[in-house]
Amino acid sequence: MNTKCKLGQSRSLLLVGLLFLFCLNGYAQNTLISDMDHLKWEKMMPGIWKASFGEMGLNPIDYTNLPNKEAIEELGDLPFPFDKEATYSLLTPTRASIRLPLNETEQIYGLGLEFEGMNRRSNVYSLKVDHYGGTKGYTHAPVPFYISSKGYGVLINSSQRVKIYVGVGNRKDSNLPEVIDRTTGKNWAARPISDAIEASVEGGGMEIYVFTGETNLEVVQRYNLFFGGGIIPPKWGLGFWHRVHTTSSDEDVLKEIQEFENNNFPLDVIGLEPGWQSFAYPCSYDWDSTRFPSPGNFVRTLNEKGIKVNLWENPYVAPSSTMYEDIRPYTGSHTVWLGEVPDYTIPEARQVLLNHHEKNHLNLGVSGYKIDEVDGYDVWLWPDHATFPSGTDAVEMRQVYGMMMQDMFDDYFKEKNTRTYSLIRSAYIGSSNHNFVLYSDYYDHQGYVTAMASASLAGLLWTPEIRSADSAEEWVRRFQTVAFSPLMMLNAWSSGKKPWSFPEVTDMVRNTIELRMKLLPYLYTAFYDYNQKGIPPFRAMVLESGYNDQVTSKNGVIDDVKNPYAEDKRLEVTDQYMMGPSILVAPIFTGQKDRKIVLPKGDWFDFYSGEYAGNGETITIQTKLEEIPLFVKDGAIIPMLTSISKEEKEKSLEVRHYGSKANTFLLYNDDGVSYDYEKGEFSLTELSVEKTKNGKLSGNSKALNSNKFTYDTITWKFMTK
Repeated sequence: MNTKCKLGQSRSLLLVGLLFLFCLNGYAQNTLISDMDHLKWEKMMPGIWKASFGEMGLNPIDYTNLPNKEAIEELGDLPFPFDKEATYSLLTPTRASIRLPLNETEQIYGLGLEFEGMNRRSNVYSLKVDHYGGTKGYTHAPVPFYISSKGYGVLINSSQRVKIYVGVGNRKDSNLPEVIDRTTGKNWAARPISDAIEASVEGGGMEIYVFTGETNLEVVQRYNLFFGGGIIPPKWGLGFWHRVHTTSSDEDVLKEIQEFENNNFPLDVIGLEPGWQSFAYPCSYDWDSTRFPSPGNFVRTLNEKGIKVNLWENPYVAPSSTMYEDIRPYTGSHTVWLGEVPDYTIPEARQVLLNHHEKNHLNLGVSGYKIDEVDGYDVWLWPDHATFPSGTDAVEMRQVYGMMMQDMFDDYFKEKNTRTYSLIRSAYIGSSNHNFVLYSDYYDHQGYVTAMASASLAGLLWTPEIRSADSAEEWVRRFQTVAFSPLMMLNAWSSGKKPWSFPEVTDMVRNTIELRMKLLPYLYTAFYDYNQKGIPPFRAMVLESGYNDQVTSKNGVIDDVKNPYAEDKRLEVTDQYMMGPSILVAPIFTGQKDRKIVLPKGDWFDFYSGEYAGNGETITIQTKLEEIPLFVKDGAIIPMLTSISKEEKEKSLEVRHYGSKANTFLLYNDDGVSYDYEKGEFSLTELSVEKTKNGKLSGNSKALNSNKFTYDTITWKFMTK
């Protein structure tokens, strides 16, 4: 026998031996559910359970905030929501996986920021921090948290990329549906219904959390409160933002500010794009001395005008940066745009960045940052096999990098007792208590609205920023949507557009911005509820009481090119959402002359006229270019500023009431800039409407704890005659 033959036999014997050992260890035998391990559940708090197995690497929860235990306890307790004995885990040398039960009628929502649909049933998602490119799960914030219509939510805590099969993928020993022949049978399904959700990660383990609730909203509340609740932004953050062209100088910016004054447009924040730096892509984080020769005077001048400065940057350090040599020992093996990638799991790296930013930006009065390019693509960011000095896995680093940035800057501003409101393009688990709003290069208007709704299911805030438009109509429609979002911003970094760039609709745009700003007391209180109760200030309709999620399917027809498996198309309502406790927002898209709106149960009224609109039904309205459709609940109390001028806006309120129902509204206010509210420095005013003996409605207000931040005058307006 020649040497090659002997070598081949030896290899075969070695493989047989390894296979035998593999089987002895139980790995190759794990083909049945009965071979899997039962998850062991530990109760953490009322309505919250945890199970874990294997060993995790980087823990995303390290970059979140502590639970609001008191608020969680106020929600009460509920039993574990499904059969614990039907929950399983499996650990192999390369992968950790779980199997959780799924009822045939359950609807599943969530899994982070998505631009298409919200119902995740019968799909597979690869949850990867990335630019949105149409792949299910590839988004800026692929949060591995889902909500069941049966009243519970599941968080898969891992910094590895979670791949999740939502009711697809049938184990051979599971509860299988009827097997149907495709050629001759009826109702053959390309995706046979599965009795489980299965998920896995590469690596050695994961944690699983279960959150219960009487309603979908309560499940989300519990999830948000587990990470500290939501934020209360500074008041200036809820005003109007304008990001100037990337090549703008200090003189250009001052000229634009004067144009805002000349055109009678409010302005609260100026955003500087890459050109403010001496080098960008990668970043120097140093001011460009030709465009901004005196940055301290520039920032001071804007602050004196009541305008905050927000700086664009990405996390990759240019060789020309004055912090380059200090940060370089703490950077990874690969570059991004030839800039070094800091390892912010290392405290020294964080300190280098913060020291530089404090000295060069924050001490000058800069209010916050727009942290770009933290998400993808693969051709830009570090590869999965990159190495970092801390030993952190490159995949885990990418999933959590945006959270590291948020956590670092939030801690800094908190220490300074100054609130920030910033932008970022990557988020993950437990984002609700971080002062950042997501944005995107993606620009489809309808997708923007879906994203705003889907974000609320995962503790995220999302802005449908405006960049440009093909027509005056589109310009107005985009402004209307962004005015009813967490951050109202025109991002003119490339287009150079101004709010008045389409003169024929300038008054409509101005009126839209002013309406948003007049609603500040209502919206600010909604953020207080986010902070204290975990209720998203902007939220999907599936979180609204009385809403019937109208998920239907359009029967699929075989098309050998476009639909060879005759799969049904899911039809969902994703083009409307709630703002605060009482306002339903229904954006209009370019070309729509009429649109359908699904009203939850209960009487609803038109915001502008006070007229009755419907109850638990789908209505069709004729659109108006000058208005975004808004509807309010029976008994809604909407406090609004009577003036948005900087001298008058905190002095008087007009409080609107809709319908005939008596109600109360707990109005919140504070200094709008600091964290002193955490020390009790805030005011709560009870606004109440009661019926008098003659059947008329009467409005009253009563300060409950302090007069420090109350309004001088309150005028009531009963909208429904």
